[in-house]
Amino acid sequence: MGNEERAPQSGPQEELAARLRLLQELSGLGVRALARETGLSSSSLSRYLGGQTVPPWPAVIALCRLVKRDPRPLRPLWERTSNPLPAPPKSSRVVPPVPRNDLPRDAADFTGREAELAAVLATVETHGAVSVDGMAGVGKTCLAVHAAHRLADSYPDGRLYVDLHGFTDGRPPLDPDSALRMLLGALGVPSERVPQEGVEQLAACWRSELARRKVVVVLDNAADAEQVRPLLPGAGPSVALITSRNRLLGLDEVPPVSLDVLGPEESAELLARASGDPGGPDGRLGREPESAAEVLRLCGRLPLALRLAAARLRHRPGWTVGILVERMTQGGAAFDAEFGAALAMSVRQLNRAQARLFRMLGLLPGASFDEYVVAALADVPLHTAQEMLEDLLDAHLVQQPTPDRYRLHDLVHQHARRAAAEQDSAAERERALVRVLDYYVHAASAADAAMPFVSPGRAASAGPVPAALPRFADKNAALSWFVAEYGNLIAAFETAAAVGADAHVCELPRFLRAYFARRCGTTHLNFLFERSLAAAERLGDPLQLAEAHSDLGFARYNAGRTEEAAALYEAAGVGVSEAGDRQAEAELALRRGYLSWDTGHVDEPLALFRRAGELYGEAGSPTGAAYAAAAEAWALLQLGQREEAARLAREVLAVPHADPAWPPRLTARITLGVAVADEEPEEAAEHLRQALELSRDDGHLHNQAWGLNCQGVALRRMGRYEEALASHREAFALLDELFEEHWKIRFLNGYGETCRLAGLPEEALRLHRQALELAPGLGYRYEEALAHEGIATVLDATDPATAAEHREAGRAARRELVGAGR
Repeated sequence: MGNEERAPQSGPQEELAARLRLLQELSGLGVRALARETGLSSSSLSRYLGGQTVPPWPAVIALCRLVKRDPRPLRPLWERTSNPLPAPPKSSRVVPPVPRNDLPRDAADFTGREAELAAVLATVETHGAVSVDGMAGVGKTCLAVHAAHRLADSYPDGRLYVDLHGFTDGRPPLDPDSALRMLLGALGVPSERVPQEGVEQLAACWRSELARRKVVVVLDNAADAEQVRPLLPGAGPSVALITSRNRLLGLDEVPPVSLDVLGPEESAELLARASGDPGGPDGRLGREPESAAEVLRLCGRLPLALRLAAARLRHRPGWTVGILVERMTQGGAAFDAEFGAALAMSVRQLNRAQARLFRMLGLLPGASFDEYVVAALADVPLHTAQEMLEDLLDAHLVQQPTPDRYRLHDLVHQHARRAAAEQDSAAERERALVRVLDYYVHAASAADAAMPFVSPGRAASAGPVPAALPRFADKNAALSWFVAEYGNLIAAFETAAAVGADAHVCELPRFLRAYFARRCGTTHLNFLFERSLAAAERLGDPLQLAEAHSDLGFARYNAGRTEEAAALYEAAGVGVSEAGDRQAEAELALRRGYLSWDTGHVDEPLALFRRAGELYGEAGSPTGAAYAAAAEAWALLQLGQREEAARLAREVLAVPHADPAWPPRLTARITLGVAVADEEPEEAAEHLRQALELSRDDGHLHNQAWGLNCQGVALRRMGRYEEALASHREAFALLDELFEEHWKIRFLNGYGETCRLAGLPEEALRLHRQALELAPGLGYRYEEALAHEGIATVLDATDPATAAEHREAGRAARRELVGAGR
């Protein structure tokens, strides 16, 4: 419909041409200028004005609107010109009119969409209309036309199609008045039965005609609900299939079917079919599977992009798939231009604020995002960000994979980023990016405060606090946020490093420590803190630099790199003393105590733990003091001072805290469980059971492994060897999951002793020898001494000479320990 029609010269046609020439005179424009202003081609316009061709009705409307004249008086003349009276029939036999079929050709390569097609057909059957919505290029028209062809045999009175031009570059959306007149004309309704004015009267006439016919109508490319509503069938057997890039929220009576990108297998099949590839190993795609997979990735499984890529292969038989990938990754102009033009029309429907937000979304460093970071990005209140995201969702420019997360399709993300580069100043883009980095640092700080690693640390200082930050009711909510945002946090860190935002690079890793302890191990955290230290050196703030040394030292310690940790703590100590920050001094003393203990000292770590407690008290941090007391209790237990360890552990348990899995309390329960295992086995078992249960609820695998190993030690002391062995084995299975072999040094000798007493000398020997291999490289001299002594005890009965050698080596190792022997 709407195509130009050839007609013989006649009175009405000459009169219409004359009227059009009067409109040209009123405009004062030449043919080319007039064509440009109305969106018509100059050659077609010349034929209209010369009376050689009858113009389509939208062309008449465009000419009238340009000179602000009402086109409706010209309608009867245009209809007489378009539909001249036929010659008298040669016979009296009435020939029934051929039903109109305006449907575009069905796609020969239509692929997949089984579920969506079934939904469209079922919805049409039950509701008489369906709306297919989705982003540009996702295949809405293809699906609707395919469904209409499937329905064609059931609707013999007409198969109509009209492009409503809701998103057509260079022309406005088709108004309902014009669309209804075109549709009524397509049904062959005589002009005398078509109302001359009023959309309501035209819509009523349209519904009346459809009520007595079986017609399928495709209303393609709708701009919004208001454009479509007058075109819907009423009561009767006819049906309508609507497509739009927007969700037509105002059409409550029309159920929607939303399209996403194709699945992986469907995408591969469409690429093969559209490119004319025979498939299998003999085709181009089959010979280059890795390149084919890269094409699918670059196209983002979007049908339009896949067909554009396939067309290149189809028309270039000399190309390999690898060449296609090269051209696409180098920014193939034709590919980018066609997709960009399709997407640009969706963006043009947005208001200024929405379009700005869409461009800004291209600057986000991560793959998905929530409304809080969008509020920071756009510098708007949270409710405004939520409303604008809903608008972008309805326009299918943003996707919502889960209720509280959003994302951009890869190709849409690229388009948004390019649009920002073209339309927004470098200064504006930089300010937006800095607001995003500020947000991630402060949000991570808030989440970290809900799941403290040692004690509440210094609040974030990189940039102002954003107006909207998520609130974390407890550590579980904070942990869930970290899980969802982990990829974005790392991307934000990398972005900050790339743009030289040293304050953000310096601070962000500090707020990831608690999360890393539960989920990510030590390797990556070491890498982050290395760069954090370099940023702190560039910033030159003494306290930040001291904290960065301390943080990297603690990461090195947890990775088993004790010598490096000691050197970094030494550097941190100088800066902390100069800054006079009691909180930072206390945290460093506590960390030094852990290191000193593990490297074989006795008096020094106890003194450091006690000093940390004093410093936390001076800093007004009772929770920090509890951390220090719990560490001291654990050290006393290892020294065999069980009564003192139990007393101190009970004091820690008495410190009030809302979190039952609070780390000092967890340490105290494990300490008590081992300390009283001989005298109070039931109490010991209950403390250890609670510690394990809390560690599991907390999702902390290291703590679970620690608790299980200590449970094994306690059960061994109770004489329950089989249960003890099972507990040790479960602990080591968790350590294998974490891929951190160095952690085993803390547990191997205890496990070996349990095996020996359980009558498994070979297994005991293997475990002690494994400890002996690990300990020297990690600097764990006390565990080295224990390993020698364990081997000696196992070999006493079978190889006394070797046993004596190991016993002497164990004594020598103890003598070398700094401070009193253990």
